[in-house]
Amino acid sequence: MRLLTLRTSAGTTTAVRQDGNILTEIDGFSDVGALLQDPAWAAIAEAAHGATHAYDGADLAAVVPSPGKIICVGHNYRNHIKEMGREIPEYPTLFAKYQESLIGPNDDLALPQESDTVDWEAELAVVIGKKGRRISEADAADHIAGYSVLNDISMRDYQFRTIQWLQGKTWEKSTPFGPALVTKDEFTAGPLMTSAVDGEIQQQTPTGDLVFTPEFLVSYISTIITLNPGDVIATGTPGGVGHAQDPKRYLQEGQLLVTTIDGLGQLNNRVVKEA
Repeated sequence: MRLLTLRTSAGTTTAVRQDGNILTEIDGFSDVGALLQDPAWAAIAEAAHGATHAYDGADLAAVVPSPGKIICVGHNYRNHIKEMGREIPEYPTLFAKYQESLIGPNDDLALPQESDTVDWEAELAVVIGKKGRRISEADAADHIAGYSVLNDISMRDYQFRTIQWLQGKTWEKSTPFGPALVTKDEFTAGPLMTSAVDGEIQQQTPTGDLVFTPEFLVSYISTIITLNPGDVIATGTPGGVGHAQDPKRYLQEGQLLVTTIDGLGQLNNRVVKEA
């Protein structure tokens, strides 16, 4: 099942189920995050028969627009660890984003006035569907609602001002997320993930090539803090980021950044200068 958050002509949002080119509203839920708060969310979504819309041309918001937590993982693909000159970590490297950083899958990506080192980082996102604390790795899959596509856009100059990364990772309107939450019964980590700038592929790695799997990350993070429905874990990026290239490459005004995970969908974000 594929679940999305649709912006409506009334200026609101609503959770929808995608069936091919048809989006069916899930009545009573303002977005996918709100839907996940109901323990019966999967059955409710399957039974939905609200108003319908065409997928083509739909105005989509970030699939979970207001997650309680966005927890990100650094250094989780071996080829990216190598290109950044680091060692394979013993434990996950964690940092956070805030909901103000999220944008929809087809929204413009804002280049801030303060940074000219804006980099791409394609990532597999895990969306939590069931509350838990100290979840065992064996039980972790039961707490995952599904998966989506995210690009952890990074302002490298701010990121490396200090040894803490947050200030380079959570800029306003910088993180495309979507287009859909694909439930875990329809997706298993492994398919190819790519990012491309103006049609030129920059990253291309199977999502199964993780140091720490989604199940391990759910278990590890839930040891630290309770995971709630709608929380998001961004599982890390593979090699091919612009900062590691020689010469370094960063996003420029007018470019099109396309992020794809086979089986999950595609983000298409035009780069614009922040107003």
